[in-house]
Amino acid sequence: MIKESELILNSDGSIYHLHLRPEDIANTIITVGDPERVDLVAQRFDQVLLSRSNREFKTITGELNGKTLSVISTGIGTDNIDIVFNELDALVNIDFKNREIKESKTQLNFIRIGTSGSLQQDIAVDSFIRSEYAIGLDALGHYYARTKEHSLDQAFEAPHYIVRAPELQETFKNIGRSGVTITAPGFYAPQCRSLRLQSIYSKDTYQKLSIEGKKVTNLEMETAGIYLLAKALGHRAISLNAILANRATGEFSRNGSQTVNRLIDHSLECILDIN
Repeated sequence: MIKESELILNSDGSIYHLHLRPEDIANTIITVGDPERVDLVAQRFDQVLLSRSNREFKTITGELNGKTLSVISTGIGTDNIDIVFNELDALVNIDFKNREIKESKTQLNFIRIGTSGSLQQDIAVDSFIRSEYAIGLDALGHYYARTKEHSLDQAFEAPHYIVRAPELQETFKNIGRSGVTITAPGFYAPQCRSLRLQSIYSKDTYQKLSIEGKKVTNLEMETAGIYLLAKALGHRAISLNAILANRATGEFSRNGSQTVNRLIDHSLECILDIN
């Protein structure tokens, strides 16, 4: 039996941070960072079945072409991913009444629709990247038992973990190009941005990294945590990135909202094909 201090439930039977009950979510879940993007996605639904918010976590569950979907905001960073993914898994794989892990497990599908910056000059602003591999520079991976499946082609001194997510790549193959994504634990120095404080890393350090001959393509702040927890918990996940900045050229998108809207539309078309 899982103790009350470990699996924390609210007085209405919902899980602690997300304020959701098991019946509130679909098996296919879209994750976005920004709570406002939840409404942007849900505008495409034929009908809304549930809308709930707590802190930075907003969830809408609805139907599109007869398929039930949920979209949830995670906020920024893998610390929030740790909360969201553990609690969503608990909703389907733990019996809240007796506080026991269920013998029969439910597999969820997670689709991240996010924004990112490209690291290579030939990856244009307003294009899309499907993350096949994720390199986590954040600390989350060091708290969970894992095996290191891959290694970077170059020596890289910074602590990191690498996760590959092949399961949904075929379903989303028509969205952008396959990529190797770095997940950083911050937006400025960890992503080699220097304002008044200088980063100890340069973009060149990241641009030269590759896995199995595939160059690193982009930088963001959630994908490695998503892939790590989805894989460890037996779920399927894919991260889809709208490229709003090119760090090699210094260019930033002038049509970011249009690019995100295009990615949402393309993603929903593919989501309807998930079995």
